[in-house]
Amino acid sequence: MNLDHIEAFVYVIHFNSFNKAADALFLSQPSVSARIQALERELDAKLFEREGRHFTLTEKGKQFLPYAQQILQAMKKGKQQLQQMRAELHELRIGCTVSVSNYIVPEILPLLKLRYPNVQIKLITASSEAIMEKLVNKEIELGLVRNLTHPHVDSVKFCEDPIRLFVHEGHPFIGMKEVTMEDVGSQPLVFFECGSLDWMKIHRLFDALDQPPNIEFHVDNLETAKKLVLKQVGISFLPSLSVAKEREEGRLFPIDVPSLASLSLRTNLIALKGECTEFYSAVLDIGRTIQAESALR
Repeated sequence: MNLDHIEAFVYVIHFNSFNKAADALFLSQPSVSARIQALERELDAKLFEREGRHFTLTEKGKQFLPYAQQILQAMKKGKQQLQQMRAELHELRIGCTVSVSNYIVPEILPLLKLRYPNVQIKLITASSEAIMEKLVNKEIELGLVRNLTHPHVDSVKFCEDPIRLFVHEGHPFIGMKEVTMEDVGSQPLVFFECGSLDWMKIHRLFDALDQPPNIEFHVDNLETAKKLVLKQVGISFLPSLSVAKEREEGRLFPIDVPSLASLSLRTNLIALKGECTEFYSAVLDIGRTIQAESALR
């Protein structure tokens, strides 16, 4: 019998909703319905009476529910036992996005290792949604992702990375007293697409212009965007942490655009509720230290 089908059945009962169960399982509502139907075929029994969007448990569904809950509880206890064994081996698994892996994690891990010299740290890189799913499935203990929520997950702001316009050496914007979005839109642009809400704000500001922006390159990789600006083929909006080195070396220059003053890329620290509290607190503390040091530069 497929455990995923049993899990979908229990989640629908727990949330009293197919849609909410789908959200909690990171599935579509039709996928949850398909799992329930597959379970009914496996059991050769109808579990729900459906009337439009409403449903009730059948008698057979009521009889099966405690056994389904026991199966999931037994699986949860088994995972906890394995986790306990892994804790004794001193392994900490952290998931993060590519940009966090490139620019934030190298600052965190050395400080974390100083606090826990006997802990082996394993880093897993994926999208924010994939990291959240891995956390819920207990494949990792901590995650560093964009601002996402889940009913079984603690999520708190880890850092805010200001998004600024960066130009290459010798660009005419460097000497200007004020740069407007109209000025920016007239320049060759390298547009890095991150997917967060703040990047959508930039899109909306461009939509308000009389002329569309001159986007020469549309890329989904931060390093590519940065290197194209260094090649002097365009200018770009970039998270400040990603260009710290180039800025110190005098190769890239931040330009203030008043209408973009409040934009930032937010990273949240996530963990399952009530679990991994010691490491969770330690990483948060390290994040505050890094932010304070960055503010002094």
